[in-house]
Amino acid sequence: LGLDMEELEEIEEDAGLGNGGLGRLAACFLDSMATLGLAAYGYGIRYEYGIFNQKIRDGWQVEEADDWLRHGNPWEKARPEYMLPVHFYGRVEHTAAGAKWVDTQVVLALPYDTPVPGYMNNTVNTMRLWSARAPNDFNLRDFNVGDYIQAVLDRNLAENISRVLYPNDNFFEGKELRLKQEYFVVAATLQDIIRRFKASKFGSTESVRTVFDSFPEQVAIQLNDTHPAMAIPELMRIFVDIEKLPWNKAWDITKQTFAYTNHTVLPEALERWPVDLVEKLLPRHLQIIYEINQRHLDHIASLFPHDVERLRRMSLIEEGSTKRINMAHLCIVGSHAVNGVAKIHSEIVKTQVFEDFAALEPEKFQNKTNGITPRRWLLLCNPGLAELIAEKIGEDYVRDLSQLTKLHEFVDDDLFIREVAKVKQENKVKFALYLEKEYKVKINPSSMFDVHVKRIHEYKRQLMNCLHIITMYNRIRRDPAKLFVPRTVIIGGKAAPGYHMAKMIIKLINAVAHMVNNDPTVGSKLKVIFLENYRVSLAEKVIPATDLSEQISTAGTEASGTGNMKFMLNGALTIGTMDGANVEMAEEAGEENLFIFGMRVEDVIELDREGYNAQEYYDQLPELKQAIDQIASGFFSPEEPDLFKDVVNMLFHHDRFKVFADYEAYVKCQEKVSKLYLNSKEWTKMVIRNIAAAGKFSSDRTIKEYARDIWHVEPSDLKIPPPNEPRDSAQDKTLNGTAA
Repeated sequence: LGLDMEELEEIEEDAGLGNGGLGRLAACFLDSMATLGLAAYGYGIRYEYGIFNQKIRDGWQVEEADDWLRHGNPWEKARPEYMLPVHFYGRVEHTAAGAKWVDTQVVLALPYDTPVPGYMNNTVNTMRLWSARAPNDFNLRDFNVGDYIQAVLDRNLAENISRVLYPNDNFFEGKELRLKQEYFVVAATLQDIIRRFKASKFGSTESVRTVFDSFPEQVAIQLNDTHPAMAIPELMRIFVDIEKLPWNKAWDITKQTFAYTNHTVLPEALERWPVDLVEKLLPRHLQIIYEINQRHLDHIASLFPHDVERLRRMSLIEEGSTKRINMAHLCIVGSHAVNGVAKIHSEIVKTQVFEDFAALEPEKFQNKTNGITPRRWLLLCNPGLAELIAEKIGEDYVRDLSQLTKLHEFVDDDLFIREVAKVKQENKVKFALYLEKEYKVKINPSSMFDVHVKRIHEYKRQLMNCLHIITMYNRIRRDPAKLFVPRTVIIGGKAAPGYHMAKMIIKLINAVAHMVNNDPTVGSKLKVIFLENYRVSLAEKVIPATDLSEQISTAGTEASGTGNMKFMLNGALTIGTMDGANVEMAEEAGEENLFIFGMRVEDVIELDREGYNAQEYYDQLPELKQAIDQIASGFFSPEEPDLFKDVVNMLFHHDRFKVFADYEAYVKCQEKVSKLYLNSKEWTKMVIRNIAAAGKFSSDRTIKEYARDIWHVEPSDLKIPPPNEPRDSAQDKTLNGTAA
């Protein structure tokens, strides 16, 4: 048709249905599950409005609604024939036949299916997203013959459930609409799973009643953080109230079915729902949670008589001014497996966050280090590098990323070194042109591209990067003639709309950028760019162009990180702390091939024990003092000198993430980075060693571990025949027979 494919790809909207790492991880997992031939489904909500679009106006973040469905979505197919009812509110009646949840409000869940193709294996799985619809008799069934028009307009209230994604990353906001969303996806999904189980031969029906003994052998449900935790009491409600199973049998099946992945250790991120809210919205579920808790605590008390403190710590219900349900505790008690998402994180989960539970059932706790799909994060976003690798080691590595170790043979191959450097340079030029076209900013493609892109959060320490920028700026001004390795520092990411400090950090970065970029003494030595509206499609452009990847969270705070892996695979070097998956990246590549700096987890714990005193660092480090004084005095905000007083006050008096404590080590490490960058050949050799060590971080490896250790299914790398090829009838029967 004479159309340009790349131009067409640019037009398509991102489906921004998640906040950050957790949502993106699920997308990588779906790709890997299909590629490994697993019969797997991804379930979620079809938000009408996804993560907001970020605009920067006068240096501030401004949010705009993400109307991603405006021009329609060609990939989805509505499936009204599978529409299901979801109940809210009401009350519980206790009868001789058992508990009945009555007088509820009903919302319908309409599924939309999106195909998830495996890589070159003729497998297509399904992602099913639920959309909320009001039933046709909504507000009309109760004899209010009154206002028909108003009744129809009020349908919006029910349909608001799937209207918008809550934009918080690593932060819990206990709003009623959010709890409705969580139960909505859970209730619809479990009905769907049970319908499918009953339709298969395993749900053999004896005298109208389904036998559920084989349920955990046929169904595995992975809880992606605690957001779908209500699935545990919901499945119990279905088994006990509707299917009339005895409690103990229902509980045993439920535990064998669920497994829970923990994604964060930050206390403000842990979901703790007020009992009053759950009682109003889901009265039967609260009763079931109380019963689960009673039996759980009875068990603990039998093992540890008179240890009331332990009972308090391990209870699913937290007493206090407002009673709350600890959803992580519910997930641990209701699952047969619990995992963290990197070795260090899984250790912290076991020894600190949930130590009482791990002491009780150590075998329940596992590690599953996160991964990324090499299809999107290498083949699709970096075809130049992917092809170069294929020329050296063949094409099989795309499905078996461990084969990248073969690149070690070429680490001293001068031609290969030059080609790797050439691909990186081409990617940098392409990104520089994109920046010029879209944002009217000119950058020097021969400068080091120093990139820090992720959600804006205090624990991720974009502020520390900012202090380094100010330090470099001051050094250039102090001695303009001195050799300086040119850098383009690119920082990007969204702040939750209600997170004041994160928004101030964005403003500060933009204020510093304005000063640095307009100072003639700096020239092209240092440029600072805040990358507007960071999202997956933008990550696909910036990551292949990056020289230095910033992974600088305080040790013990980033559960895993996955951006770190994407940069490693795409030929960037990492400056980072010993946190999350950085630890395993250093283990795979050799610590000498990453720029590791700063406190380890033990040092952070020790510093907490002593008491962190920010003032000491300020007094002892003249460059840090200068940078902070400039921020505090209004050097970067002359028209409003005390604009950043909240930021400075936080850094001195309540910085939980200890920016000053790692500042000196960070700046020194950055000097090592600049020194190596001057030696292009040695830099590129280190890049090759990193790419060669990136194989572990394929989500294919991660999913194989979930499949074998938690779900108890075998991945198959068999390519099934395409639908247009006839199969012999015997084989046909076998394939149809085992479809669960």
